[in-house]
Amino acid sequence: MKRTHLLYTTLLGISLFTTSSCSKSVMSDINTDPNRPAIVTTPTILITAEKQLVNALRSEEISLRGAQLFTQYFSQNIYTDQSRYQIPTGYSDNYWTATYKALNNLNDIIKLNTAANTKAIASAGTAGSNVNQIAIARILKSYAFHSLTDVFGNIPYQSYGNADPDFEALQQDPDNLAPKYASQEKIYKDILNELKQAADTLIKYKGEKTFGASDVIYQGDNAKWAKFANSLRLRLATRIKTKDANLAQTHIADAINKGIFTANSDNAVFKYSKTSPNEAPLFRATTSNRRDFAISNVIVEALQGKRGPFTAADPRLDKYARPTTATNTYFGQPYGLPLAAGNLFPADKVSLPGTVINAADYGEVLLEYAEVAFLLSENSNWDQTQYVNGTRASLEKWGVAASDITAYLDKLPAANKERVLSQKYLALFNQSIESWSEVRRTGYPLFLIKKGDVVWSGTVDGKPVTYTFNPEIGDAIPSRLVYPIKEQSTNKVNYQASLAQQGDDVITNKLWWNK
Repeated sequence: MKRTHLLYTTLLGISLFTTSSCSKSVMSDINTDPNRPAIVTTPTILITAEKQLVNALRSEEISLRGAQLFTQYFSQNIYTDQSRYQIPTGYSDNYWTATYKALNNLNDIIKLNTAANTKAIASAGTAGSNVNQIAIARILKSYAFHSLTDVFGNIPYQSYGNADPDFEALQQDPDNLAPKYASQEKIYKDILNELKQAADTLIKYKGEKTFGASDVIYQGDNAKWAKFANSLRLRLATRIKTKDANLAQTHIADAINKGIFTANSDNAVFKYSKTSPNEAPLFRATTSNRRDFAISNVIVEALQGKRGPFTAADPRLDKYARPTTATNTYFGQPYGLPLAAGNLFPADKVSLPGTVINAADYGEVLLEYAEVAFLLSENSNWDQTQYVNGTRASLEKWGVAASDITAYLDKLPAANKERVLSQKYLALFNQSIESWSEVRRTGYPLFLIKKGDVVWSGTVDGKPVTYTFNPEIGDAIPSRLVYPIKEQSTNKVNYQASLAQQGDDVITNKLWWNK
């Protein structure tokens, strides 16, 4: 009697389903579940959508086995296939499906606040006004679509304020199970407008609260949501400066003028719980005593002052990594060893993820002040003050002692392109997709291991051995992930149209903003 769709259009994760009528009223009565409300409140939908979105962004497959490896924050210490860019297509499938689930929930918030027969109910109690709920949903949708397009390129996309015929995702009544793929150029430019309009609305009502305690990220603070939208706009506009400099600069100037992050208290953070089933993704992925992912030698050595442009010991090391249990020292797992050498270093001899980042109630960061400061430095010709501000903000966020912050900043070399972007890389630790995007966009940091580089030299079974980094696919960090396999059958025409515009469905094909 009921049918649910898993692709683009159905509200999943909570009990809100598209229903087909059975024509007889008696059958309608039989199909009515007295324990399932006809309308779920929008705050309930929001908390579900926020968790769905962050779960998707930081999932084991897309984050730990994908972007965290591509950026060389983590390294595999048993099986090394993903470290060398052999990515199963199932990773794309699950990330794609999970993110569209979150998008459908967010879009339902907009529909409930728009439809004449539900908008009064939607704004009841502590939920907040219709316009403010819509604005926050638009921001989160923008973030979700921004992350999707940065992983795949062209994708099915939907806009609140733009009726472009290429924007066919999330369509219901009737369901559109085979939507067009919008170009990444169109998506980026529309997201910038979505964020601007949403921020402008929330600034107008900045003294009001929306969604109340159901908003895990900002606890309903409209003013902080507006800052988040404008700061995200700064990120996206900076990313497309080489593609449309005038548009990018217009958005950068407007976002700064209207208010962006100015302190860590502005950071957009989704904090998980210590209790099951609401623990943080990394914690869930490493339960059952799993030790197959360690902190990479690249990030450990960079924080020790042995790799890259900084020679001072970085006090964030003990936040990011744990000392080895064998020697009580920090030793990063050599990145990208061949499969035969994957278990060369037992788990007790490499640094595993630190207790701070591997906590059950870890707060996953969507965007933080340190990143904003580094963006401001970049957009002001590598400004020294913003470079220092960003470095200090990152150290403070991680709980470094004030005296250690002062000592580190005193040794910080003057700002230039390499140093600003290298500090940004250190600050973006554990923000997988965004850090991967920045490595693709900028080519920094320069100290990442590249094809042909020596990964480790030593003695094995009494014989000298040298291992070099040799990717299984391509010659460099992946530029994207391939589309889900199901797209080739369920949405074949639009899938092929996207390839005709974007290029072959391979991980080496660069995205629009990176060409």
